[in-house]
Amino acid sequence: MQATTADGQAGLEALTADPSRALVATDYDGTLSPIESDPALAVAIHGAAGALARLAPLVGTMAIITGRPAAEAVDLGGFADVPGLIVLGHYGAERLQGGSLRAATAPDGIAVAREVLPRLLAAAGVPDGTWLEDKGKALAVHARPAADPEAALALLREPLARLAADSGLVLEPGRLVLELRPPGTDKGAALRALAAERGARSVLFCGDDLGDLDAFAALRDLRAAGVAGCAVASGSHEAPEVAAAADLVVDGPAGVVRLMNGLADVLEAQGAG
Repeated sequence: MQATTADGQAGLEALTADPSRALVATDYDGTLSPIESDPALAVAIHGAAGALARLAPLVGTMAIITGRPAAEAVDLGGFADVPGLIVLGHYGAERLQGGSLRAATAPDGIAVAREVLPRLLAAAGVPDGTWLEDKGKALAVHARPAADPEAALALLREPLARLAADSGLVLEPGRLVLELRPPGTDKGAALRALAAERGARSVLFCGDDLGDLDAFAALRDLRAAGVAGCAVASGSHEAPEVAAAADLVVDGPAGVVRLMNGLADVLEAQGAG
């Protein structure tokens, strides 16, 4: 494997040189699973659980950082048997580790937005196929099934931004989705905190969506502080900004699985040698 940037390559080399102090983290949807119109159907691709289970014992920390509830990602991915896996759900507001779940309380603004959103969507006259996903600590409006998803999102951006401001929330775009969630919860903050907690000297993060750019930015901050790192994009035509910001672009979730297995191959060979 070869990164396309010098910093990214240095991150890969630091990971393989000292894997016991490496943090390998990945998004879930679009990175370990395909993007589905119904998120409940986004099962991890074949081989994803096996690749994480191979790599996890070979590195200091293996983590999933996702906007989903943590337990949901584990169930859909089949990751219950991945040794030592840390799952940060709701962008870090939840932590599932060793079967124990810790979760922050959802702010009052989520309840306010939950009550208002159905009326807002009806008043906006959104097209058929646009639907609301209640994640508990976040609310996502999906447009993927609509005949013209971009037009549906354009119709909703301004009223959803007003609702976010009125509710003390933030509005975050994704792949044909707009999400309302509490401020200060993002994958960058989650990755930065986990790297500090685990004393990581190298960090690899895989993501595919606009929300993963926060993690890429955190990785650049970590590099500036002396922690080597590599940002990996699970390539998608829907979010070219992610590939543009990455040190290494792979071919969707299948490419992420190949990368994980490739790292495991290298580390297993080092151990055998």
